[in-house]
Amino acid sequence: MSSQPIVLEHDTPSQPQSPSSSSSDYATNDSSTPSLSPPEGYTFPTHKLKPYLEDSTKEPLVLVACGSFSPITFLHLRMFEIARDFVRLNANYEIIGGYLSPVSDAYKKSSLVGAHHRIKMCEAAVSSASDAIMTDSWEASQKEYQPTAQVLDHFDHEINEVRGGIETYCGERRHVRIALLAGADLMQTMSTPGVWSDKDLDHILGKYGLFIVERAGTDTDEALASLRQWEDNIYVMPQLVHNDISSTKIRLFLKREMSVRYLIPSEVIDYIEAHGLYQDDGTGSVHEGKGKEEVQTSSGSHSSEV
Repeated sequence: MSSQPIVLEHDTPSQPQSPSSSSSDYATNDSSTPSLSPPEGYTFPTHKLKPYLEDSTKEPLVLVACGSFSPITFLHLRMFEIARDFVRLNANYEIIGGYLSPVSDAYKKSSLVGAHHRIKMCEAAVSSASDAIMTDSWEASQKEYQPTAQVLDHFDHEINEVRGGIETYCGERRHVRIALLAGADLMQTMSTPGVWSDKDLDHILGKYGLFIVERAGTDTDEALASLRQWEDNIYVMPQLVHNDISSTKIRLFLKREMSVRYLIPSEVIDYIEAHGLYQDDGTGSVHEGKGKEEVQTSSGSHSSEV
């Protein structure tokens, strides 16, 4: 259900499909599981999920933020706090956890450093800063680009099929709603004809749902008008304190040897300095010593910048 707009900017994939993906690349039935096997040694993180649903009158909710996170900023983390306040005051959900899902190297965006670096930076950012946000490496570890719909299927599979949802204090097990958390620029791409397929939109917005943080300069009302059939599953959240930090700006600052302290977590700064990231003058990234060409597609891409 859309609410009174309150919005944000962030660095998630503004994710249409890659050229090699199609609507048949992911499961379409509630009982289906993602078609790809987990990477060797992979374990789905659950250590910050609530063990029980505290209010049995509410629907349990897990929020997933997909993005480049190159690097992660305080704005990415702030989105989860905006969502927590919004849900508490405006919706009948109880958030039981949140996830960062970095895009894989197969996305081939020029500003990406290697997935292993982005995973480590995300893990460092949430290690002590959040009691509810976790980093999931499944998407980032895939050899092929994964459309957002399949990424959400992965979370649905792990939480509702493998774990069986969440238990109430009365011993009843509840299905957990999975929803995408993103900036308003992503919703704008969804409302643009030809960028997303109708089947993808219905899978993401119909089966799962979207929590959007308002962003200055983005016309959310116009975007919502084009997505009217899914409006009950779209929540537009206000950004009451404007924050326009973006990964693009952080990379520019680093390239110019300017300070980024208090713009990104100190643990992320330490990691960037220790590994000499974002120092080249071409792509703004260090990817095992080589920049990567950005894929040009007629259908858009899975990762946008905040």
